[in-house]
Amino acid sequence: MKDYKTGAVTSQVRSQRSWLIFLSGISLILISAWLILSTPENNAADGLASDIPKADIPTTLQESAIEYTADSVKLDISNVIEESTVNDSELNDVIEITPHVIAPDSENLIVDESLSESIEQQTNKSLQTVTVKTGDSLALIFSRLGLSPRSLYNIMSIGKEVSRLKKLRPGQILNFHINENELNKLEYEVNLTNSLLITKQDGKFQAELIHEELEPLVKHAKAVINDSLFLSGKRAGLSDKLIMQLVSIYGWDIDFALDIREGDSFTLIYEEQYKDGVKVADGPIIAAEFINRGTPLRALRYTHEDGRHDYYAENGDAMRKAFLRTPVELARISSRFNLKRKHPILNRIRAHKGVDYAASTGTPIKATGDGTVALAGKKGGYGRTIVLKHGGKYSTLYAHLHKYARGVRTGKRVKQGQVIGYVGKSGLATGPHLHYEFRVNGVHRNPLTVKLPKVESINKKALPEFLQTINPMIAELDRLTGKRALASQQTEESPKQLSALMEDG
Repeated sequence: MKDYKTGAVTSQVRSQRSWLIFLSGISLILISAWLILSTPENNAADGLASDIPKADIPTTLQESAIEYTADSVKLDISNVIEESTVNDSELNDVIEITPHVIAPDSENLIVDESLSESIEQQTNKSLQTVTVKTGDSLALIFSRLGLSPRSLYNIMSIGKEVSRLKKLRPGQILNFHINENELNKLEYEVNLTNSLLITKQDGKFQAELIHEELEPLVKHAKAVINDSLFLSGKRAGLSDKLIMQLVSIYGWDIDFALDIREGDSFTLIYEEQYKDGVKVADGPIIAAEFINRGTPLRALRYTHEDGRHDYYAENGDAMRKAFLRTPVELARISSRFNLKRKHPILNRIRAHKGVDYAASTGTPIKATGDGTVALAGKKGGYGRTIVLKHGGKYSTLYAHLHKYARGVRTGKRVKQGQVIGYVGKSGLATGPHLHYEFRVNGVHRNPLTVKLPKVESINKKALPEFLQTINPMIAELDRLTGKRALASQQTEESPKQLSALMEDG
């Protein structure tokens, strides 16, 4: 006889176990699917399922033998079905599991706290480099960077040290160190060797001028002039600056518009200036020899005790005279000093008491000596004219100007080499040129041949030190020009020549 009651109980137990097993299976499926979907490689469009890492799960689930394949997830829960002792608390433990997934190269996913702090600091503290543009002022730059006018006021109130910030020039560099919109440091490169450093300490700005010496590299160059000084210099590897410096050194003795001949040559010893391993400037010329029409002229750079630099001949005579030979560099002479010349416009004999230099309109005109402006205005057929007085004995005249240089007016002092005006064709002129006159005690003299007064040379007391200083330069020039080898050869031949003379005699 069947015990329906017992059978009913047994059926109830079996029903509970079936639900329990069913719920366990569903839970395992959900957890496995969650593990797969939470893996970074599965979230990538091109990730490979074979790279999916195994989850770190409790032993109970490990015994369920979860297998990963590329296309699906296969669950083997046979052990769970056979196990009939799973209770509600164990099932809750399984459902509440939070798996810890270990991804490949997990070291790369760990965020270093120190690195995080460094990134945050770099975000807050930024270096902003500003190149000064035309029309820029410090106030405009501060405004563009979002810095407060109060900071600018505090900086400009420091004193004399920061006065150079009032005159910024296009191309100059300023480095701003900003922290949360507050300026902490400002670096301003005044020139190649000097920088202005402004720092904020204890809420106050301080200024300091920092000097950095450039690293010189001595080089040399040689050239024979076959066409022009400029082209020959460029072929020798010289920069425009060095060529013009050469013209300036010898401008007292050589008229580069008139005196240069084919076959003239020059030899230079000069420096190149480097900063942080990068070339930043050419010059100065240390020593030079210029052979003009077969006559060698040497110039040697000498530094005085007060730091002043100048160029001298080997005997101590100054290369710089009281006047430049020509007021316009590398210009062509179109008309010479001639007291019986026929005027090209008036068509009659009219003395030409100066020298005409043909040049394009706007070419700079330099004062040939220190002096005072006696006239800056129109003067009959001369057109726009400048007359300079040089002491009580000498005067120079510059005519047919296009315009005057800024600040040049009657009574103004000017320095030798200073630009005083620009070439034009005002007055009675057939084309743009400069008419230049040189007067001694009011008498016109030929500017090309007049003997120019010299400035102070090395005095006798300082001459021994000067000669000792320039000896290495002279020796190097001798080596470069072959003078030493020639002297040695002549020394060896002298005894032979003397012996031959004695035999003949």
